[in-house]
Amino acid sequence: MIKVYFSPGPDCLNAITETLRSAKNNVEICVFTISDNRIVDTLKDLFYSGITIKIISDNDKRYDTGNDIDYLADLGIQIKLDTTTAHMHHKFAVIDEKYTITGSYNWTRSAESENYENVLITDNKDVAKAYNKEFNKLWKITEEI
Repeated sequence: MIKVYFSPGPDCLNAITETLRSAKNNVEICVFTISDNRIVDTLKDLFYSGITIKIISDNDKRYDTGNDIDYLADLGIQIKLDTTTAHMHHKFAVIDEKYTITGSYNWTRSAESENYENVLITDNKDVAKAYNKEFNKLWKITEEI
C-alpha cells in the first residue's frame, strides 16, 4: 500500500492523524517542528492510551511561537533535540515498525492551510525498516529535553 496526499487542504493532516491512530504499540517521530494542535491532541490521546512515543525535533524550533515540543515533553513523552549546527529537517514517522509517514509536510497549521506540501504513507516493511534505522541512529546522537 502506498498513498500520497497533497496540501493545502485537510488531506495530509487527516492522513497523518488517521495513520497515527492506527498505532498499537509504538510511534517514532522525527520532525522539524510540531505546532498543529490536532496532531498534538492525537499524540496525547495515543500516549494516554499506553502507546510508546518517541520524538526527535530541531532545537532551533523549540521556542517558536506555537511549538508544542515542551508541552509534549511535560506530558511524559520521550523527546530528544538535535543540537548540532545543522537542522534536523526530517519529516517522518514510523508506526509499529509497519507504517511509514514521510514527505515535505511540516506538522504545522500553515502546512495544512497555506503551503504546497506532500505526504506519502506506506506499509512497505523495507521502507519502515530503513526509516527506523535512521531514527535509531539519530536517537543515539540527540539530546534529551
